Amino acid sequence: MSYKVCSFLITGGSGSFGHACTRYLLENTEARRIIIYSRDEYKQFLMQQEFAEHIDRLRFFIGDVRDEKRLSKALNGVDYVIHAAAMKQVPACEYNPIEAVNTNIVGAMNVINASLENESVKRVIALSTDKAVSPINLYGGTKLVSDKLFTAANSYAGRRHVRFSVVRYGNVAGSRGSVIPFFKQKLDAGIDKLPLTDENMTRFWMTLDKSVSLVMKALELSKGGETFVYKNPSFYVTDLIEAMLKKGAYDVTGIREGEKVHECMITSSDSLRTYEYDDHYVIYPNYDWWTVETGIIPGGKKVEAGWEYTSDKNTWWLSVDDLKELLPEYY
Repeated sequence: MSYKVCSFLITGGSGSFGHACTRYLLENTEARRIIIYSRDEYKQFLMQQEFAEHIDRLRFFIGDVRDEKRLSKALNGVDYVIHAAAMKQVPACEYNPIEAVNTNIVGAMNVINASLENESVKRVIALSTDKAVSPINLYGGTKLVSDKLFTAANSYAGRRHVRFSVVRYGNVAGSRGSVIPFFKQKLDAGIDKLPLTDENMTRFWMTLDKSVSLVMKALELSKGGETFVYKNPSFYVTDLIEAMLKKGAYDVTGIREGEKVHECMITSSDSLRTYEYDDHYVIYPNYDWWTVETGIIPGGKKVEAGWEYTSDKNTWWLSVDDLKELLPEYY
């Protein structure tokens, strides 16, 4: 897909994903305009310094996804929307539930409405999370609703050429709030035993670069309503601790509220509409407007009924040595 004369808008664009996505678009596309839409003026200032040599292609909008009018103005003339803005911290969402609803659900609806109102918009890709799968906390619940809103939005597109899709992934290695910087902070403070909530805990290994490439894949392939999931290796958190701390010492603290022992990306119920491709899966929608004949992306193979994609049942694993090789990139 050619992006030579197009423009992008990234909500929450001053965060970790926004930085990585902006860098990718600047280095790998000829997009004429990349709009960073976020409410943190200081982070936007830092981005302006970081990408100073490309400032002619960047625009910075102070705005909140809760503000539909501001969104609509920012989307004027935009071709592609990447919706990354969200309240993501589980404890913060639990303690401030209405704030999480207003940002993650009302904000999602505002992005949809503003995109439908601006005829220039062709594709909207929303970032989701493993926590939206069989959610046990408010953050996951709000993101599940958000995913449903973006999928259903295709029903309202009518003859407009805009299409809405979702990309889903778990904790990104090294991102703010994830386990690696948390452990590093403890080690820098001189702690010789790391806290571990459960000895059986597993996670998927996902990098920022892969999260960006999944969005670009969705922009290129989506026909509307799909959920894209990358294939990623799994690791035991105990192995991560051994890779970061020579003794591999830890204290078991118990599962925190809203925490899962294993990540789940695709449930057995979703297997009925899931197709496997070389490096990713696609969960297709289940609506009257979607048909297998017109909606299936070529090259996929339907997974077996009842199959599920979870971090503990993965066939691709990282060893302690693998983790030691990967870790220097993150601290």
